[in-house]
Amino acid sequence: MKSENGAAAAAGWTRQRERSNLTLLRLMRWIALAAGRRVSRALLYAAVLYFVVAGGELPRHSRRYLDRALGRRATWRDIHRHLFTFTATVLDRVYLLRERFDMFEVEATGIETILEPVGHGEGVLACGAHLGSFEALRMVGHDKGLRVAMIMYEDNARLINETLAAIAPDAKLHTIALGRVDAMLALRRWLDDGGVAGMLADRTLPGNAQRSKTVTLPFLGAPARFADGPFRLAAMLRKKLVFMAGVYRGGNRYELHFAELADFSKAGSAADRDAAIRAALERYVATLESLCRSAPYNWFNFYDFWAEADASASKST
Repeated sequence: MKSENGAAAAAGWTRQRERSNLTLLRLMRWIALAAGRRVSRALLYAAVLYFVVAGGELPRHSRRYLDRALGRRATWRDIHRHLFTFTATVLDRVYLLRERFDMFEVEATGIETILEPVGHGEGVLACGAHLGSFEALRMVGHDKGLRVAMIMYEDNARLINETLAAIAPDAKLHTIALGRVDAMLALRRWLDDGGVAGMLADRTLPGNAQRSKTVTLPFLGAPARFADGPFRLAAMLRKKLVFMAGVYRGGNRYELHFAELADFSKAGSAADRDAAIRAALERYVATLESLCRSAPYNWFNFYDFWAEADASASKST
């Protein structure tokens, strides 16, 4: 059974981290716009080095993850690179949210998995992770004329809006906040009009137990817990579900990855639907693991992702 205290702690940590970042984000916006990207990135090296040397939760969580993703003991250089990659993508958000797409080089693989159905007027659900940069996906959306919205819980939607105000006050990001009475109607209307709706599926949140189940799956060599809520949502709406990620490759380069996870447009029996949901979740985890192996410094879930599954396993023995 899922630990409610553990989930609440993880979600509480997320909210606390986002709020504490707002001042830093405003400072980064000022530096980015005043000094430019090259000077700002140079300043990041020293700032990240301070965090690595000073220690604390951030480098500890980075090491726990990198040990698994790299398949060896992470060095301080690995941790510095991981945290620098994170701060570099945050810095780039300033420019991407201001639609300065000309500053970046981007390659997209599998984009036809979204363009094809949207071209026929069919909406698509896109499932991502705290990996790379979601804002980088705005580049292909802008280039291809896609209408993109983010699905999130109401508290997270407020935090995202605060974050956007800190980074790019004039930026507009369409959000659909779950938990509101009209949320499902708004989401269905958005998809029926040929829009793309994105959500993140690598973090469980409290308060959604009735809408999803928590499934333990192998991830980077150890059991980890994933919620199947996004996959059940796609099945209920009978839409195609696509994996998405904007992987940072250094300098000004991003690689956008898209891969079909499931097509729920042809709904079968309840048993068939449950099997399809499980298969889509397993495909998502395998795809995420593959990217964590090939781009290990891009995953930014800075907490002990495996702790809850470890605690559950120890209780059962």
